[in-house]
Amino acid sequence: MRLYVHSRIHCSPRTWDATATEIASADIFINKSNDAKLYGIWRSQIGLPRDTITIISLWPTAEAIDETLNQVFRSINSIKNFETNIMVPTVRPQSPIPPVTQGNYAFRWFETPKEYFDEFIHLCVEAWPNFEKNYDSEIIGLWRLCDKVNENIKTLLLTRRPNLAMWERSKIPLTDEEKEVRRKLSKRYDLCSWTNVYTTTLLTANDVSDTVRWS
Repeated sequence: MRLYVHSRIHCSPRTWDATATEIASADIFINKSNDAKLYGIWRSQIGLPRDTITIISLWPTAEAIDETLNQVFRSINSIKNFETNIMVPTVRPQSPIPPVTQGNYAFRWFETPKEYFDEFIHLCVEAWPNFEKNYDSEIIGLWRLCDKVNENIKTLLLTRRPNLAMWERSKIPLTDEEKEVRRKLSKRYDLCSWTNVYTTTLLTANDVSDTVRWS
């Protein structure tokens, strides 16, 4: 199984865009002979500082991450510091095909007690099809972090909505089907010990560039 790596990059003031470009053009990602793959780069929309960018990449081994990815980040002068988390997919994504369509991307983190985790996953799987249908949205992935946190299981859920208006719309169910989706997601929310969310837009989108000054 290939490993996904979530990296949060803290850049010097006003350098988030140039830093993202430098990372995307790094030899490890554009050299086809490498086993590493860039999954996506996101910029802050709501909830993170302006000069913080988020990166997800794929790697064959944990050793390759330590030896190569961290070296790349350290070689870029505009990166002040960074944090990385090694992750494995749960029920999604089922393939390493990266997202390429612009939108409102929500990164939601959960810490869930082990005894509730199977139910947590079950509620996700049940709710997602109608959530995606009703809100023109896509569940990109739900990854499990390889490190334990306070004996809880930590996961990252990445969801794409077309825009922020749909973010609000998805919280206010109108039909019976939407209310059932919200009931399941609310129950999932209540199972976890801690959760946090911020929203982003996709710098590596191939359709529309986001030029709004969000944060």
